[in-house]
Amino acid sequence: MKPLFTHLLFVSLILLEGSFSPVHAAARAPQQFEHGAVVSASSHASQVGVEIMQKGGNAYDAAAATGFALAVTYPQAGNLGGGGFMVAVGPNQRAITLDFREVAPLAAHRDMYLDAQGKVIEGLSLRSPLSSGVPGSADGLLRMWEDYGSGEISRRELLAPAIQLASRGFEISTTVANSLNLARDTFAKHPGSAKIFIRKDRRPWRAGDKLVQKDLAKTLKRISRKGAAGFYSGDTAKMIADQHLRTGGLITLEDLANYRALYRNPVSGRYKDYEIFSMGPPSSGGILIVHMLNMLERFDIASTGWNSAATIHVLTEIQRRAYADRAQHLGDSDFYDVPLAWLASKAYAHDRAATISLDGATLSSDINAGTVPGFESEETTHYSVVDATGTAVSVTTTLNASYGSGIVIEGAGFLMNNEMDDFS
Repeated sequence: MKPLFTHLLFVSLILLEGSFSPVHAAARAPQQFEHGAVVSASSHASQVGVEIMQKGGNAYDAAAATGFALAVTYPQAGNLGGGGFMVAVGPNQRAITLDFREVAPLAAHRDMYLDAQGKVIEGLSLRSPLSSGVPGSADGLLRMWEDYGSGEISRRELLAPAIQLASRGFEISTTVANSLNLARDTFAKHPGSAKIFIRKDRRPWRAGDKLVQKDLAKTLKRISRKGAAGFYSGDTAKMIADQHLRTGGLITLEDLANYRALYRNPVSGRYKDYEIFSMGPPSSGGILIVHMLNMLERFDIASTGWNSAATIHVLTEIQRRAYADRAQHLGDSDFYDVPLAWLASKAYAHDRAATISLDGATLSSDINAGTVPGFESEETTHYSVVDATGTAVSVTTTLNASYGSGIVIEGAGFLMNNEMDDFS
């Protein structure tokens, strides 16, 4: 995913009491609800999460079902062909984080996007089969359901709403219609993508049009019947591996069979009276939130006011320093020793905040990463679920760029990620 900016989309909020109509999350003041809530970028997917909890499921059941539904109803970022992170905390305040991001195929190598002269081959890391890592979403969504679900929702019940939305189709929103139309040229380059995402009559998509995805429904049915094996082995895995072999990609049956979602240690911190739990590496977002809030504590933004020039100045300067540290010090902790304790420390944040002037912006040339003591240098959607017990599940899932590589696995009906563009 690209963390340099965030798209604020039309977020649908569906609640477990009163009306189940979606609302724009920004259109109302904060509200309180007795039984829980589901917030996602798709009203269809949010409704799925609500119905799972109404059947006796908990927040983990609802989050998994919502994730599978987003793979159908929000194709630009919801996915089976990408990956994500989950952060959850229950009434006992024990945070759980699950990493189901994509991993590099075994055959990937450092110079795979360079020509014989060592120059970057344009587009190869973004819009080709070589851009895709091994998908993690199916394993991750099933893992959270298997390990922390209520036990009241079967796998068939978990997948049934997504299967129905894919096989019978659903009416698309203005947001989805515009997004599909913008990506038309990308889809046109790939027969499997064009078959699904370009209308047969060739006219642009409009709000209210029905999007039907029969092949995706079949893939979801295989997962429903066989669990993770229905994606990482058998027919679906063979379709992925065969297409990659045929088109110059790298993902093999071995890569798919080896995939496992992993529980990671959460990062935590405090901002004034609030305790923060977030995703640790390989995600950079969680530790940056802690780092930035530690710096923010040094400033009295209550006195400068919401969205004032002075407040925006401080926030901007804090973020510039945090992202300089991100570029230098953050990576995949399976392969790189990330200095988490130092980045999360109040002392380091104090040192960074002390370099911020309230009178003007710091020159970019003067903003560098900090130096770890003793160290030698060397496009996305989010949804949240809360249930009646107070358990909160927060999931970010992505194909990296909007619609990922733009390449659908033919016969399987889902788009592949282009996450390899982010590997270093």
